[in-house]
Amino acid sequence: MEPTTDRLKTPRAAGMAGVGFALLLGAAIVLMRIATPTGDAADAPIDPDKRWAVQVALEIVPFAGIFFLWFMGALRAHTGEAEDRFVATVFLGSGFVFVATLFAAAAAAGTVLNESAPSDFGRHYAYTLLATYAMRMAAVFVLATSTIGRLLGVFPRPLALLGTVVGLVLIVVGSGVPWSELLFPAWALIISVHILRARRGTPPAGRSGPP
Repeated sequence: MEPTTDRLKTPRAAGMAGVGFALLLGAAIVLMRIATPTGDAADAPIDPDKRWAVQVALEIVPFAGIFFLWFMGALRAHTGEAEDRFVATVFLGSGFVFVATLFAAAAAAGTVLNESAPSDFGRHYAYTLLATYAMRMAAVFVLATSTIGRLLGVFPRPLALLGTVVGLVLIVVGSGVPWSELLFPAWALIISVHILRARRGTPPAGRSGPP
C-alpha cells in the first residue's frame, strides 16, 4: 500500500486534480453567466430556455469542490513540512471556507431554480454567496498559495507574482466586474500545468533512488 500512498502525494496528482477543478468550475461559471440576466434585465426571471444551463452548472459544482479538496491536499503535501504554519493555516482555512461557501451558493441557487415563482431575495442571496464571499475566500487562497510557493521556491517568481495579482484583483473587484470569477479557475489551471510540466522532468523516487 505504501507505493500507492506515495503516488497520491506526488505533484502529478495535484496537477491533475487542479486541471479537473479549473475546467469544472470554469464551465459552471460560464453556464451560470449565460443563463443569468445582466444589466437592465438583472432582476428579470431566468429564461425558461436557459434553465438547463443553470441545472447543469449546479450538477457540476459538487464535483468541482471535490477536485478542489484533492488539489488543496496534494499541494500541501507537495510543499512538505517546511511550510510556514501561519500561512499554511490561512491556506487551509480559506480553502475550506471557499468550498463551504461554494456549496452553499449552489444549494441556494438550486432552491431558487425549483421554485415555481423564484424570489428576488433567493437569487441575490445565491449570487452574493458565490460572487462576493466565495470569490473573496478564493482570493485569500490564491495569495496564501503564492506566498508559500515563493517562500519555498516551489513556484518561479513570475508565477508567484501572477498569483499575487490575481488574488488582489479578486479581493478588490469582487462581484463588481462580470466574469471576473473566471480568474480563479484560470489561475488554478496555470498552476496545474506548471506542476505537471515540472513533474515530467522528475524521475519517480522508487526507481532512481531518493528524491
